[in-house]
Amino acid sequence: MWHYFPGQYMPSYQVNRALTQAHYGGGEFAEILEVASEIDPLDRESFNRAWVKMGDKVYDKAEAYAQANQRVSARRTYLRAFNYLRTAEFFMTLHDERKIPYYLKCRDAFIKAIDLFDERPITVDIPFEGSTLPAYLFLPNNSPHRGAGGHPPVVVMFGGLDSLAEELYFGIAQHLNERGIAMMAVDGPGQGAALRLNHIHTRYDYNVAGTAVLDYIIENLGEHVDTSRVGVGAVSMGGYMAARCAAFEPRFKVCMIFGAVWSYYDIWKNRPDNHPLAEIVQHIVGADNMIEARERLKYFTLEGVAEKIQCPTYILHGEDDRQNFVENAYKVNDALTCEHVMEIVPKEESGSAHCSVDDFTKTFNMYDWIEKKIKE
Repeated sequence: MWHYFPGQYMPSYQVNRALTQAHYGGGEFAEILEVASEIDPLDRESFNRAWVKMGDKVYDKAEAYAQANQRVSARRTYLRAFNYLRTAEFFMTLHDERKIPYYLKCRDAFIKAIDLFDERPITVDIPFEGSTLPAYLFLPNNSPHRGAGGHPPVVVMFGGLDSLAEELYFGIAQHLNERGIAMMAVDGPGQGAALRLNHIHTRYDYNVAGTAVLDYIIENLGEHVDTSRVGVGAVSMGGYMAARCAAFEPRFKVCMIFGAVWSYYDIWKNRPDNHPLAEIVQHIVGADNMIEARERLKYFTLEGVAEKIQCPTYILHGEDDRQNFVENAYKVNDALTCEHVMEIVPKEESGSAHCSVDDFTKTFNMYDWIEKKIKE
C-alpha cells in the first residue's frame, strides 16, 4: 500500500481509502490531497480537523446546489461531504462532543444525496429485539418496481467494527447493482445508527441479526427482490459476521467474506490498550476497558463454526493486510467444507491492503463469482 505519510500506516490507509472511494463518488482527488496536506500524522486532532474542514466546506456547497435546484451537482456534492465527515467522525473519541453531531451531519448528507438518486434506495428500519436496525435497499437500475424484468437477487451486507451502512454504497453496492443484484446495506449490532443512536452493541452470535434481516426481506420486500435468492456478505470485522450468519442460517444462498476473520480475540489479544481503534472496540462490545473487551472478544471465533457453512462462499483477502493478517483467510479456507474460493491479492500488488481499499478493481473476480452463484 502506498503511504502518503511515510511509515504512518493508519492515516495513510485512510487517504488511500478516500482516493479509491472517489472513483465511486465518495471524494475528489484534489480535495483529498488538500486534506492530507493539512494532517500531521502524529496528531490525531489534526486528522479530525482537516477532514471536518473539508466536509463542512463541501456540505455547504451541496446545500447551495440544492437550493438552486441543481439536482445532479447537489447529489454528487452531498456524497463527497458524507464521506469526508464520516472519515472525521470515525476517529473522534467517544468523549469528543463533536462526534454525534458530525455523525448526524454526515448521515444527513447521505440521505439528502439519495433523495436525488434516479433510482432512490429504499430506507427501512428492521425490527430487532425491541429496537431497529436501519438499512438501505439499493436496487439495480432495471429493478421491477420500474416495470422492467424480473425481481433481482439480493445480498445482505454488513460493514465492520462500528462502520456505517451508508459507506457500503461506495463500491460494493455499485458493483453488485451493475451485475443485476440488489444490496441491503445494514447497520447491524455495534454499527452506525444501531450503535450510535439505538445503543445496540455487537454480539458474537451475529447470526441472530442476520436471520432478522433475512426474515424482514422475505416478509416485506418480495415486491422488490427475489426472496428465494438472498446472499450475505460483510467487510473487515464483518468477515466474521458474514461467516457466522451463513453458518447458522441455511437459507442464505451465497456468502461473501471480504476480509476474513478467524478469531477477533486473536487479532486484539496482543494489541496495545492505546491502539487507535481500541476505544471503538470497547464501545461496540459495551466494555469499560480493554481487559473486559478482550474477554468478550473470546467468543468471536469461527472455530467449530466455519464448517457449518453450506452455501457457496468466496473469501477475498490482501496478503499485506495489517489489520486482519492473511493467516485469518487461510484458517477460514481450511475449515470450510462447502463449495468455496479463496483469492489472496499478493502483497506486491495494489489491492493487497486491508479490504483492498487501495484498489477496488481487485474485487471484480469476487463480484463475478457471487453473480454466477446467486443466479444459479
